[in-house]
Amino acid sequence: MLSDVRIIEIEALGPAPFAAMLLADLGADVITVHRKTASDVPGKGESNLLDRGKRSIALDLKAPEDVSALKALLKTADGLIEGFRPGVMERLGLGPDECLAVQPRLVYGRMTGWGQDGPKAREAGHDLNYIGLSGALWYASPAGTAPFPPPTLVGDIGGGALYLVIGMLSALLKARTTGQGTVVDAAIVDGSAHMMNLLMSLRAAGSFNTERGHSLLDGPHWSRTYQCGDGLYLSVQCLEPKFYRIFLERLELEGDSAFEQQFEEALWPDLGSKLATLFGSQPRAHWLALFDGSDACVGPVLSPDEAVTDPHMAARGVWQDVDGRLQAAAAPRFDGKKPAPAPESPYRGQHTDEILAELRGGASAR
Repeated sequence: MLSDVRIIEIEALGPAPFAAMLLADLGADVITVHRKTASDVPGKGESNLLDRGKRSIALDLKAPEDVSALKALLKTADGLIEGFRPGVMERLGLGPDECLAVQPRLVYGRMTGWGQDGPKAREAGHDLNYIGLSGALWYASPAGTAPFPPPTLVGDIGGGALYLVIGMLSALLKARTTGQGTVVDAAIVDGSAHMMNLLMSLRAAGSFNTERGHSLLDGPHWSRTYQCGDGLYLSVQCLEPKFYRIFLERLELEGDSAFEQQFEEALWPDLGSKLATLFGSQPRAHWLALFDGSDACVGPVLSPDEAVTDPHMAARGVWQDVDGRLQAAAAPRFDGKKPAPAPESPYRGQHTDEILAELRGGASAR
């Protein structure tokens, strides 16, 4: 879908390379400008899963000749992605003004936690800090436990990388019609707060409470996970009454006056305790067999390794093993076609000579 788009990515951490990976998954020619020497960040090796499908050029952005090479590359580009704190790219002489002077239609994507301005803009932070400030962390765990979401998903990826990609694609469309580039300020605090608007719509309708454990999706016995007798977990979320009735029927609880009062908040803690005892009496396989093929909205909580062999996930080819590294296939899909096998990730500087030769030969992105 993006085979005629070239994105230059300046090496960074987390959400910025994820956003560039997603654009590469969609077909863009993504060239990652790697440092000549790997950083000492944990988990950051010579080859990174998030670099799959990209090309790598190793440059020292403090060296004038390498900065000149980058600017020559920008002349062929549609977009740039950087994930530094505000001011870093400007100090390198590669801020929006300098880059847009080189390529006026450039979409300059900036990925930060706090945003380009505001009192905290230049402070350090990480996923939990950003979503803690935005409000997105508040409902992350059951009442009575400390809020903690799945690592990276709500902040770095959901509120950060995906909003950067949306902003980049929107600006790329505009640049194609106007010839004018723009700066995309993608801040995790902004995106993760924006993601809260579905919950805010429930709150406006009176279905969500600031106090944890007292809201429509945050307290009921029919909207939580349960541990089974073998220590594995089930997810239960039968919100609609018609699905809740099926849930009760499968458990032979129809006719129980307490369980019949699905939306009676005062009963939720006691009913949750009863279900916890019930589900704890049998292994997960028992319950999956009981609910199999039904609309009771009950399913397993799988680890990524378990998800590989799940019949539904396997049929769609979601999880793939590439060179011993488990990873998810590209998404979304187009025309119902299954995604191709995930491409390899380049090693640092693998395509430096190739890319420089293209520039000397006048090659473009097209």
